[in-house]
Amino acid sequence: QVQLVESGGGSVQTGDSLRLSCTAPGGTFSISAMGWFRQAPGKEREFVSTISRSGAVTDYTDSVRGRFYSSRDNAKSTVYLQMNSLKPEDTAVYYCAAKREINLHSTPSAKSAYDYYGQGTQVTVSP
Repeated sequence: QVQLVESGGGSVQTGDSLRLSCTAPGGTFSISAMGWFRQAPGKEREFVSTISRSGAVTDYTDSVRGRFYSSRDNAKSTVYLQMNSLKPEDTAVYYCAAKREINLHSTPSAKSAYDYYGQGTQVTVSP
């Protein structure tokens, strides 16, 4: 079982920033596109962002585009989600995910496409 470990969540106020991190075993990380998903209470888990194996291509859901930025450090087997201008509607448990990919520039967004998920980290944004 591949273990993904998220960190960096917390409680902040509207307009603040947070950076989430997720580490994965090196062998898996290097061959995977990495995604972030979130799940708010009473709602389904939804796609937030994805970054390709190469790190050259990213994609975001519309509600976070221009505020959230995903990056990866392949040497550290770590993917980041920089979240700026946070809003109360961003409150959720955030999950890191890995999808083994042949294509270096693929950016999958479907929940079912991903092979592994982390345990999640809580982000709470107060008005």
